[in-house]
Amino acid sequence: MVAMGVAKSKLDACPLSLSWRKSHSVDASRDPRESESTKSGGVSLCGSAMHSRAPEEPACSQEGAEAPGEVSEEATEEEVFLKFVILHAEDDTDEALRVQNLLQNDFGIRPGIIFAEMPCGRQHLQNLDDAVNGSAWTILLLTENFLRDTWCNFQFYTSLMNSVNRQHKYNSVIPMRPLNRPLPRERTPLALQTINALEEDSRGFSTQVERIFQKSVYETQQTIWKGTRNMEQKQFVA
Repeated sequence: MVAMGVAKSKLDACPLSLSWRKSHSVDASRDPRESESTKSGGVSLCGSAMHSRAPEEPACSQEGAEAPGEVSEEATEEEVFLKFVILHAEDDTDEALRVQNLLQNDFGIRPGIIFAEMPCGRQHLQNLDDAVNGSAWTILLLTENFLRDTWCNFQFYTSLMNSVNRQHKYNSVIPMRPLNRPLPRERTPLALQTINALEEDSRGFSTQVERIFQKSVYETQQTIWKGTRNMEQKQFVA
């Protein structure tokens, strides 16, 4: 400044957008903390990709690199623009997974991802850019741990600036106080106090969710994202 089972998602090498393959659909029966390394030149996912300071890139293996000129099956699959990404403190990964599951399974807002499930072996700033610009909404999981994590502070400031500078991202940053260890309102950073936060313990939580995550907003952002992707791919081929 990402509904459980999303550990099968993949990212391509093209910057600025998050690639979600349709063939890897959400499977609510799987353990959300379970990760499966992708093969055939794919990028493996790490269960914990975020650190409180500028972290080193994790050492992840990439097996089965394709021969020059070969096009993997994944490369031909259609990419999907995500509904949301959850930015969270490293110690709040389990809580982020619970919220992800809540939004996807109880409210049908899918697909989404938590930041810990972004690929390792890549720069964290690139992952942040991919996550924010490859999804319609950026959810900030406001807990006690969130303020202690300098990386989280950087994430939310960057996300807010992105939503201000890009017209179609206006109102796309959603602070959320979860049920477990929520950040008290009086300790919330001033920059976030101006935004109405999702309050999971409030009686109007369901109404808030329905009002925020509107299909028309998602489709508008998705159209812009597809246009950007097409331009990037044409420039890459050229």
